[in-house]
Amino acid sequence: MTVAETPDTPEPESPGEPAEPAESARLSGLSDRDRAVLAVERRGWPGPGAKERAIRERLGLSPTRYYQLLGALLDDPRAAEHDPVTVNRLRRVRDARRERR
Repeated sequence: MTVAETPDTPEPESPGEPAEPAESARLSGLSDRDRAVLAVERRGWPGPGAKERAIRERLGLSPTRYYQLLGALLDDPRAAEHDPVTVNRLRRVRDARRERR
C-alpha cells in the first residue's frame, strides 16, 4: 500500500470548502497578536479588573497599549474581514461615544 492509499491521508480541499481556521487567519493578513487582541475583545468579561489581568497575562501588554492596538484594528479592513461581528460592534460603541462628546 502506498502513502496515497492510506486511509489516514486527508483528501485535498475542493475549491468550495472553507479553509482551515489557521489558514484563514494566515490569509487574513493579521498578525497573531492582532488576532489575539480581537479574541480578548470578543469574550465577555465580568469586570474591568479581570479583563486587564487577562490582557497582561495572555498578551503581555499594558492595557494602554492594548487599547491603542485595538483602536488601530478597528480601522483595519483586514480585522473586519477576520471578525466582522466584534469589529462592527466596537465601531458602533466608538461612534456612539464620539457623538456624545
